Amino acid sequence: MAILSKIRDRSIALIAVIGLALFAFVLDPSTLTDFFDSSKINEVGEVDGESISRKEYAEALDTYKTRNNSNISNMQAAKTVWDNILRDKVFSKQIDQAGVTVGEMDILNTIINSPSVQNNPQFLNEAGLFDRDSFMQFLKDTKESDDQNLWNAWSNYINEVGSNLKRNTYNNLIKSGLGASLKEGAYTYGEDNDLLSADLVYIPYTSVPDSLVSVTTSEVETYIKNNPSAHKVEESRDLAYVKFNISPTDQDKEDIKNNVASFLEDRKDINKATAQEIVIQGLKNSTDYAIFFEENSSDIPVQESYYMKDKLPKAISEEVMKGKVNTIFGPYVDGNYYKISKITDVYSRPDSVKSSGIFIPYIGSQGASQTTTKTEAQAKASIDSIYKLVRRSKNKFSEIASVINTDASKDKGGDIGWVSHDISYNSPRFDADLAAFMFENKRGKVGVVKSKFGFHVIRIDEQKNRQKGVKMVTFGREIIASQETENTAFLNAEKFALEISSNGKNFYDVVKENSYQSKPAVGLRIMDERVPGIIETQRQMITWAFGSDNKVGSIQRFDVDNGYVVAMLTNKTQKGLVSASKAINRLRPILLNEKKAAIIKEKMNGASLSDIATANNVSLIKIDNTSLKSPSVTGVGSEPKVIGAMYYAKENQLYTKVVGNKGVFAFVLSKKEKATSLPNYDAYRQRLAQERKNKVSTIFNALKNASDVQDNRAAFHGVQ
Repeated sequence: MAILSKIRDRSIALIAVIGLALFAFVLDPSTLTDFFDSSKINEVGEVDGESISRKEYAEALDTYKTRNNSNISNMQAAKTVWDNILRDKVFSKQIDQAGVTVGEMDILNTIINSPSVQNNPQFLNEAGLFDRDSFMQFLKDTKESDDQNLWNAWSNYINEVGSNLKRNTYNNLIKSGLGASLKEGAYTYGEDNDLLSADLVYIPYTSVPDSLVSVTTSEVETYIKNNPSAHKVEESRDLAYVKFNISPTDQDKEDIKNNVASFLEDRKDINKATAQEIVIQGLKNSTDYAIFFEENSSDIPVQESYYMKDKLPKAISEEVMKGKVNTIFGPYVDGNYYKISKITDVYSRPDSVKSSGIFIPYIGSQGASQTTTKTEAQAKASIDSIYKLVRRSKNKFSEIASVINTDASKDKGGDIGWVSHDISYNSPRFDADLAAFMFENKRGKVGVVKSKFGFHVIRIDEQKNRQKGVKMVTFGREIIASQETENTAFLNAEKFALEISSNGKNFYDVVKENSYQSKPAVGLRIMDERVPGIIETQRQMITWAFGSDNKVGSIQRFDVDNGYVVAMLTNKTQKGLVSASKAINRLRPILLNEKKAAIIKEKMNGASLSDIATANNVSLIKIDNTSLKSPSVTGVGSEPKVIGAMYYAKENQLYTKVVGNKGVFAFVLSKKEKATSLPNYDAYRQRLAQERKNKVSTIFNALKNASDVQDNRAAFHGVQ
């Protein structure tokens, strides 16, 4: 009874479900099976009836994104993964039919010989050479490990290598069957080098007034139906949108400027704990800059940077060069910040130094590698010994550097090259002690320096452009919109959307009334993630545009970086042939020329070129030494169809009504000068064969186009 009671309670829901199923059956009986077939829910596509499951697709996506460290957008990953799956499915059938197999040893040898495995320190022996047994043991241990995540990754990689080897073998089989004969080579040579001379009559399409011809929508539709392969379109959507930018106003900028200025001098405040008045140091009197930056929440990290004049912000460069230690500057605009700065040191140094070095790392230093064996004390002892040998001998310096160094300077006798002051002092990758030695000593100085990388013997070879520089600390605030400005942008976007969706006003009328700027986004596809005119990815707009509930004219507001977008769905294009309305502007010139060509043909009558020219009030054109390789007509331009007709025409015979790119032609071939015969045409045969072999790279697209591919990924990626 309890079960019957539950059924009665849910009777309305059951009736709705059955009703939907029966309705689907009436529309298409085949959908009734799909309705109750849960396997359809778990598919994202098919290739020739072979399903691609959500699980297979999702795992491939995760693996791809993990391999690329997620440095790729979701839709970019989706496109690559889908293409890879299609490639595998499409090629599998062809490979099976061709009987292509790949042995386990072929796959293993390919993996072992890959640089990523050969150079992996994990698989190197004591001599730094690749150890095959170590790699094989690694695979065995990984396969038997309790944690199968790593083995799954390797297993996928092994399968991928096997698939690639099969495809390459299949492509090579196709290539081996593509060639060319010497006879074909001779034909190619002739087409490139035979010269044609002829007399022509040219009647341009422009000679027929546009008023005499017209193109109807039905004619465009007929043309599309008769040429379907050139006019297929994918499902797409068109949008019109207005972006409401959140940009700082003049008042916002002034407020930020005043706020930054308030940190220059000391200011009084009340200690909340003691209720007593306290003095908070400004940048001018501050000496502990780490505390100053922490207490005042600078948008710029605390750092004392070194500047020559050409690297200073232009707004203060002249003033700074006249300044002294503790001189303060600002507020000033630099980039997208209001800043204040203070000179903490003044010096005179070269702006660049050329030096040479000998380097010894030690265990634990940043310059250490798998082969580093010296302790810090041992490395120090070694560098001191080397210093005594090389400090007075350039030849000895170069000789030892060539033996000891492991970087690019090894082959140059330790020559490090020129290093700029700006990079040396301000780049976190450089070492402060190295910079100090190189720029604060004179030319010819040789010394030992300990850096974060290890120990060095450094020799200063050359210095140039000694000049004044400063060390400065800079505090700043980013120039961004205030909360009030953000609220205004939001309210404007909401008001705009409401006027259209709730008040029934026309989108473009409201745009005009408010002097907004409307932008189009035409031809958006279901797997796109970018909307033209918006810098950041906008997958949310694409999924909305393709939502089944949205109709042409639907309005939606979206949050985007630094603003809001109000978009209207302006058009839906279904998969199939392009509509006449969308194609008419592109096809009208073609159809007009076809009609003009028919009119011109009717007037192209006469027993000779002269008769035809006289009847149509045009002059004869003479062309000399034209070839198929350069199919141009004097005074007309490129006309490959006309020159092609000449190449296979008989000499001194009248040919009329030849339709070209820019008009209709009549011609008489006066001479066809055959190119000088070659001893053999093997070079042309090889060129032709290579051109054919190069087209093997397009075989996948040909196979894909011949396959029945169903792409249903949209629901997986959020389209409802």
